[in-house]
Amino acid sequence: MNKRGNFPIARKAAWALATVLLAVSCGNDIEFTYSDYHCNLTIDNGTHQDATLASAMSELSPGVFCTVRTVYKNGANFYTFDNNQGLSSEKRFTAIDIRLENHRRVGQNQGLVIGFGNVGSPVSFHAYDLQCPNCFNPNAYPVLSHELSVSQTGIATCRNCKRSYNMNTGGNIVGGDKGKQLISYRAATNGPFGILQVY
Repeated sequence: MNKRGNFPIARKAAWALATVLLAVSCGNDIEFTYSDYHCNLTIDNGTHQDATLASAMSELSPGVFCTVRTVYKNGANFYTFDNNQGLSSEKRFTAIDIRLENHRRVGQNQGLVIGFGNVGSPVSFHAYDLQCPNCFNPNAYPVLSHELSVSQTGIATCRNCKRSYNMNTGGNIVGGDKGKQLISYRAATNGPFGILQVY
């Protein structure tokens, strides 16, 4: 066969190989790991100097997870921080926090859990919605909160459905009925007293 006759076969083989590789790579694409809900939070812990939040923003403390909530009281917005090692604190919004409108998109019902998992090397930084993915319905009326409780070992549990999720390994179900894993968001930190971004 001449070169001209081989070219279409080689081209078809290349397209077939590319299609197979694309299908295989999309099957486990990390893009599908994250929620399409528009979460948007940026906290400068260099300004707030909050030790509870810092404890979950350090890769030297894997397995420490911090619940981040926003509350409005006495005419001002505040962050509340609670980690799974017993620390709790509260910080008032700065002018930058107000300008960034950080109170608007902190998870599906004003709560997140952030921290480094204790599995793998290097360890991975995670941000999860505080609501149980199998019980919370943002379209229901009235909207009922189904917050997760977080244990010292990094297991999040829903009191409603009794499912348990391992936050160290990506939020997979480790107890209870089958269902959806934890709702994850893209997140980054540049150190304990640096910037936290969840988006």
